[in-house]
Amino acid sequence: MDDSSDTERGADAPLPLKAMRVLDVCQVMAGPFCCMLLGDLGADVIKVEPPEGDQARRAMGFKLKGDDSLGFLNMNRNKRSVTLDLKSEAGRKTFLRLAETADVIVENYRPGAMKKLGVDYEAVRAVNPAIIYASISGFGQTGPWANRPGFDLIAQGASGIISVTGDPAGPPARAGVPVTDIGCSLFTLYAILAAYIGRKATGRGQSIDASLYEAGIAFAIWDISEYWGTGRVPGRLGTANRMAAPYEAVRAKDGFFVIGANNDRLWARLCEVLDRPDLKANPSYKTNADRLANRAALAHDLEATFVTRSRDEWVSLLLDAGIPAGPISDYAEVFGSDQAKARRMKMMLTHPIEGAIPNIGFPVKLKGTPQQIRRPPPLLGEHNDEIFAELGITDGERRLATGGAR
Repeated sequence: MDDSSDTERGADAPLPLKAMRVLDVCQVMAGPFCCMLLGDLGADVIKVEPPEGDQARRAMGFKLKGDDSLGFLNMNRNKRSVTLDLKSEAGRKTFLRLAETADVIVENYRPGAMKKLGVDYEAVRAVNPAIIYASISGFGQTGPWANRPGFDLIAQGASGIISVTGDPAGPPARAGVPVTDIGCSLFTLYAILAAYIGRKATGRGQSIDASLYEAGIAFAIWDISEYWGTGRVPGRLGTANRMAAPYEAVRAKDGFFVIGANNDRLWARLCEVLDRPDLKANPSYKTNADRLANRAALAHDLEATFVTRSRDEWVSLLLDAGIPAGPISDYAEVFGSDQAKARRMKMMLTHPIEGAIPNIGFPVKLKGTPQQIRRPPPLLGEHNDEIFAELGITDGERRLATGGAR
């Protein structure tokens, strides 16, 4: 286990978003992940939770020591938690008092839910005209599908991703990770930062409308370009690529690896490494267009040689020859790799209930102002006392606003 301490990550470096306050009024993944990234860069992120807490606290089928799932713990570091019953008048008023102090609000409830509660963009703008208010949903705040459920699986299906994912001979498959959730989170993040920078010049905030559906569409550049350019609806290719061949997973003696001989120069070099002059001379494989047109036969011919050696042998031979290749790693191999260790993609933090727990590392590195783990993921309502004190909330108001929570 990586025993890297938090203090080794530049704890004294100034963080670029230290002046930003964010209200994380979100559940599960897209919103919370976006807000965590803002917190990693120094923002004061206050997680506003209903009395029962974020659903992600209970999302996985196993527990560690406490009640919070490890998935929740990997999306909510660098935050404070306050509980508010937004269905109550006291909770709504308290939220608006908190919103007066905020720069950014991120929410990912179904369109119309925040308006019904009286805490939508217009309500907040009335008390804080400079607010940047980001709404994340499945399909956006407008359009005939606006009120459809906002789940990654649904968005992957509707945006076209599932139609092009999986083996051509098998059923459609979802991408193995929640690409529309995370993609929407990142698009929202860039919109928030753009609005925040813009506000410095104009003094005006704005609303942001982001959706999982549009994130999924935005990712499909090659597939959509093929459809628009040819009129043909793209289908599933397994691990293959629409632009070049061979560029896919191939079978070795002991498993699979990936190869990217995606131009004529690399194709010629691959034939040399494989000692297969017959492949280089085959007119069916002369150009990239030929290889694409005969992709299945090409994969079969390559496999005849690849199955003679192990995955790692081939990867090493191909890389030594300058041909892009790499293993298909499971997560045990990922976190056992020297590369993941060198890039610190597993960090340890100290949690008041769980003790030392792993967290996924920072996916980009800022050299001058490196991200920091300043706070562990919060317990439900852990910071009620300090946040209500900051707002000057009385004990009586607090009991009403939290639905009776401490």
